Amino acid sequence: MTTIAYKDGVIAYDSRVTAGGQISSDRCNKRRRCGGVNFFICGATCEAETFILAYFGDDADRELQMEALVYDKEILYHVSIDDESVWKDVIDLTEPCAIGSGSPYAYTAMDLGLSAKQSVMMAKKRDSGTGGRIRTYQLKGKS
Repeated sequence: MTTIAYKDGVIAYDSRVTAGGQISSDRCNKRRRCGGVNFFICGATCEAETFILAYFGDDADRELQMEALVYDKEILYHVSIDDESVWKDVIDLTEPCAIGSGSPYAYTAMDLGLSAKQSVMMAKKRDSGTGGRIRTYQLKGKS
């Protein structure tokens, strides 16, 4: 799957894509930008475009096997989509947040004082769904 972590104005995310137990790529950029909105995608990357279209109002005809951190109009959301609704929870920017298969490791690392990027690096050591390059994104005005 992946690890996406947020802490102190920074979103960090890995670049691994897996298919079952096989590593397909360690070079995927999981950040997508559409209509001025940044999507940090976790899960079935082949469904990313359907996920983004559903976020903007298209009907999702099925539950999508993915979730995302979405930065929209300077608000950070945790988003998932089922066959009926887009579920959006506002993330408290004063608290760390992590999603994906490596999220338990990332949360623990952030609880111990590590940054979002360092927490994804730690998740990479224990979670087979997390790997490759770690990228970061600085939220506007949050340094």
